[in-house]
Amino acid sequence: MTDIIKPQTPSDRILASRRKFLAAAGLTAPAALATPAIVRAQAPIKWRLQTYSGAPLGAHVIKPQIDAFNAAANGEMEIELYYADQLVPTAELFRALQNGTLDAIQSDEATMASPVDIAVFGGYFPFATRFSLDVAAMFMYYGLDKIWEEAYADVENVTYLSTGAWDPLHIFTVNKPIRSLADFNGLRVFGVPTAGRFLSRYGMIPVTVPWDDVEVAMRTGDLDGVAWCGFTETYEVGWADVCKYALSNSVTGAWFGSYFANTESWKKVPPHLQQLYRTTIDQSHYYRNVWYWGGEAQLRVHGEKLEQTSLPAEEWAQVTKDAESFWDEMASESERAAKVVAIFKKYAADQQKAGYPYR
Repeated sequence: MTDIIKPQTPSDRILASRRKFLAAAGLTAPAALATPAIVRAQAPIKWRLQTYSGAPLGAHVIKPQIDAFNAAANGEMEIELYYADQLVPTAELFRALQNGTLDAIQSDEATMASPVDIAVFGGYFPFATRFSLDVAAMFMYYGLDKIWEEAYADVENVTYLSTGAWDPLHIFTVNKPIRSLADFNGLRVFGVPTAGRFLSRYGMIPVTVPWDDVEVAMRTGDLDGVAWCGFTETYEVGWADVCKYALSNSVTGAWFGSYFANTESWKKVPPHLQQLYRTTIDQSHYYRNVWYWGGEAQLRVHGEKLEQTSLPAEEWAQVTKDAESFWDEMASESERAAKVVAIFKKYAADQQKAGYPYR
């Protein structure tokens, strides 16, 4: 029986040509003609970060960084930002990071009770710095970065990322001007722990309250002032509307603040996003340095809300001398703490020898 040969349709000819092309290219028709796989977008990584600062201050010290990161992450990752005490009390920040309640934090060690033997140097350490750049210089050139990394390598499930500078430390009071060391006696002041520990030797009483309650506590008389920041923050957050006086003597030149991540959360972030996060941290350090440096000068000269006072030269010389014994006291607490104090001393000596504009 003779087979009937059907004429090829246009579709048959197209299919035959395609198969001939695929064969020449070394591809098999079934694989090449299979339905393409559907690639589904991976759900973005979500982080929760809490800072030590309240919202008015956080708008400068961290929000620009988080906004920049979220925009640049292009939907692959999103960081939710929380301010002081919104998810956990500030004193529990470290523990919340360690147990995974938070994925990241921004704070100084002393304020959040970090369980490392260098915690006393976080925040304001009396006379350790004169300018904000001193912090970066000691981390980059003098080895503080290695000491911080070493200290946190001993802590489970916490990854240390970076330390930067904030503002200098001045004392602002509601009704009582400070014109002598005797005026410190009995002052109830909100502040960071290390500076408070030092100033308590002159009779000042460090008081801890939630950050958002500080202004109310000053208005009600439960606090006599703050030893927590410089002029820029005092004006920015509204404390300059409550306080009448500012002590122009600066107990130290810059606050040490750091960034940390929960280690398990950090490991889940791909390398390119880890680098992006580190880059935006550096951006934050830069922004803060300029914001504070310019703000401090402008407000000391042009600010109209605070009357500035100062201690007599001989009394201020006594305070700076007392800081030497305080440094030695802190150095005796651990071998690692002694290394930090040795760096402070070496750096201060080098700056003095370098002369203008360093000292």
